[in-house]
Amino acid sequence: MKPIRKFTVRAVIPPQLAALEELAGNLRWSWHEPTRRLFQHIDPELWRTSERDPVAFLGEVDPARLDELAGDDGYVEWAERQRSDLRDYLAEPRWFQSLGAAAPRTVAYFSPEFGITAALPQYSGGLGILAGDHLKAASDLGVPLVGVGLFYKAGYFSQSISPDGWQQERYPVLDPDGLPLSVLRTPDGAPVQVTLALPDDRSLHARVWKAAVGRIPLLLLDTDIPANSDELRSVTDRLYGGGGEHRLLQELLLGIGGARAVRAWTELSGSPAPDVFHMNEGHAGFLGLERIATYIGEGLSFAAALQLVRAGTVFTTHTPVPAGIDRFDRALVERYLSGSLLPGVDPADALALGVEPGADPATSAFNMAVMGLRLAQHANGVSKLHGEVSRRMFGELWPGFDAEEVPITSITNGVHAPTWTDPALLAVAETRLGTGDTEHADWRSPALADAEFWTVKRAMRLQLVEDARRRLAAAWRDQHSGAEPPKWVSRVLDPDTLTVGFARRVPTYKRLTLMLADPERLTSILTNSERPVQFVIAGKSHPADDEGKRLIQQLVQFAQRPELRERIVFLPDYDMGMAELLYPGCDVWLNNPLRPLEACGTSGMKAAMNGALNLSILDGWWAEFAGDDYGWVIPSADAAGDAGERDALEAAALYDLLEHRVATRYYERDGDGVPVEWVRRVRETLAVLAPELGADRMVREYVERLYRPAAEHFAAVSAEGARGARELSAWSGRVHAAWPGVDVVHVESGGVEAPHVGDELRLRAYVELGELTPDDVTVEVVYGRSRADDTIDAVRRAALEVDPAAQVPAGQRLYTGAVVLDRAGAFGYTVRVVPRHPLLRSTAELGLVAVAD
Repeated sequence: MKPIRKFTVRAVIPPQLAALEELAGNLRWSWHEPTRRLFQHIDPELWRTSERDPVAFLGEVDPARLDELAGDDGYVEWAERQRSDLRDYLAEPRWFQSLGAAAPRTVAYFSPEFGITAALPQYSGGLGILAGDHLKAASDLGVPLVGVGLFYKAGYFSQSISPDGWQQERYPVLDPDGLPLSVLRTPDGAPVQVTLALPDDRSLHARVWKAAVGRIPLLLLDTDIPANSDELRSVTDRLYGGGGEHRLLQELLLGIGGARAVRAWTELSGSPAPDVFHMNEGHAGFLGLERIATYIGEGLSFAAALQLVRAGTVFTTHTPVPAGIDRFDRALVERYLSGSLLPGVDPADALALGVEPGADPATSAFNMAVMGLRLAQHANGVSKLHGEVSRRMFGELWPGFDAEEVPITSITNGVHAPTWTDPALLAVAETRLGTGDTEHADWRSPALADAEFWTVKRAMRLQLVEDARRRLAAAWRDQHSGAEPPKWVSRVLDPDTLTVGFARRVPTYKRLTLMLADPERLTSILTNSERPVQFVIAGKSHPADDEGKRLIQQLVQFAQRPELRERIVFLPDYDMGMAELLYPGCDVWLNNPLRPLEACGTSGMKAAMNGALNLSILDGWWAEFAGDDYGWVIPSADAAGDAGERDALEAAALYDLLEHRVATRYYERDGDGVPVEWVRRVRETLAVLAPELGADRMVREYVERLYRPAAEHFAAVSAEGARGARELSAWSGRVHAAWPGVDVVHVESGGVEAPHVGDELRLRAYVELGELTPDDVTVEVVYGRSRADDTIDAVRRAALEVDPAAQVPAGQRLYTGAVVLDRAGAFGYTVRVVPRHPLLRSTAELGLVAVAD
């Protein structure tokens, strides 16, 4: 019999244990092992089955046990110490507080998903996990950041696998009252509500939930409230669910509603208004339009408001392929923007921001990433290689400029070590290496013997094996109406066998089934009597992606073969709870995407943090960090004739590495059964590579390279009633209007009749500026190594100077300068004109350039 309504009744905690409620209410417990140990002590088995969620756990604990602990002075004192430690953590100055007045006041971080903990399932994959790690590292560093997202009533989805291997989705409804959330309220206790005006005189209302992620408030907007119609209550029903209009409503709510929620939060908390807004992908792009509308209401023009918004906005792209970008029908977007949703904003101005370069503005789709880049003066990809891919992919927004000048930088993702490092590694670091900071411990120290380290690693592998058996047994019971699983399920995997992990979302480019390219070869590797290998695999396909589901089905059916089912397993319902045991339990982490389509791929980072070696295509983060001590590179078959040939070649390389390099090294043992060389590489990975992979490094880079410059630039253009924004917008409009009259008419050179190293190339360039003045532009020589394809490599630039006394034809100006030829070989140069203004962040920013023919 089904209940007509479900809700959560919270436990009554004895007053002596009030500290437990305070500790459970702050999500710092999700990465703070001392707090988790405090809860685990109450009932270790119940703690495990509650998936280490203190809120749910306290609701399940026998009240008699709580009463017993309330009378235990030692436990009460322990709980008080942990509460005191949390309060100190929330209040004490940290790294960010040492930066001084030039640092941002507040950073508002918008993301469609956040992966903080399995207990708050508001994520689907890497984008959300990255966002969660970003918030946690910002908290540890003291960065004054506020997170903004949506609260999805059914999260993403729960995955099960049918007997024939087909993915099935379920959408269990979450009760926010049973989660570590509180409603954002006004001083009189009324819940804060944000409202968006929709077409046809409708309104979309949302309440605001707040989660405490250490020092970071996370605001989540929820439309499931009585003020909405049934249709609009479902706007935040599922992450990435529904059709085009449903998704558009979610993104309007995230951007516009999120910006309004931030304003309400700053007023209630007394925190400074954000001077930096960070869009984690294009889903939140409408926040820029909301801010423009606010500035228009304060008296600015659209153009000036745009300059003000751009100055303080950071945009991070995670998408390496155009197909991964959200696009909406232009007419649909126009319908929503034409009403009173954004007062003062002309829909034509807003729509122009989403037009793809070269497309027909009247008919082209509305591109969210393109809008995000036009609204942000500071943009980045998430690895060095992805930065290069992004500069090429979005280069048409800056026509006439080479890819290296496109103003998109890169900050390689990182992972939050305290969240993802196994407690066993933390314990051995504390007892043998004298630190609880596993990310920066001296893992090479002789204080930790190889044999002891290998014992710890085996224990981590064993807990994965036990967890996999439990999950497979539960899945069997679900598939077979509660029947007990067969005996072989209890023999799945072996804690003493080389264990390879592969877990991620399942789009086709990640090539889940590359390992199946030669099933018999893989079978021989898995069943090798002397050097066996076992695979643990997990991942979800988007509910609408049948091709991804077919890949899962192929893998599951292969793993169901009687001779293989104990050596290769697919674990259903991949989530953070599974991942916390999967990464530590693997010896090798496999990643074989179609290069260069992996933007970063942080799962391999998490595995490395737990003493796994990587086996990966040179893509994403691995392209910049790969080394012999950290794993193996699967060579890319870039010259293959087609996709089938490429897959076959790369699969063959994978098999060769597994069989002849990886397994051979793993099973080389000393007299005590320790793989000494393997352990050396693992310890080198932990000592040298792991510190480079941390989210603390990533967030520091964001602060120093993007947030701080954005805050400084915002301050410059907003000062004196936004004088800088007004001047910059007026100047930009004048330059755009006059640019057709700018031309490099003629270039003369001298001094290089028989050029040698050390000679000086002298240049005279005759330039027409039309309605512009020399103060509006820079005329420069661009030079470097000349390539056979008529491009210039290793580019350098030098400004030329105007000669005010030169006798030149009417309308022209003479610019002169010289370049010293400081290296031998092919040499090429050209002369160009680009706009110049002290408030521009990049030469390419306006997308205007005039180059000599």
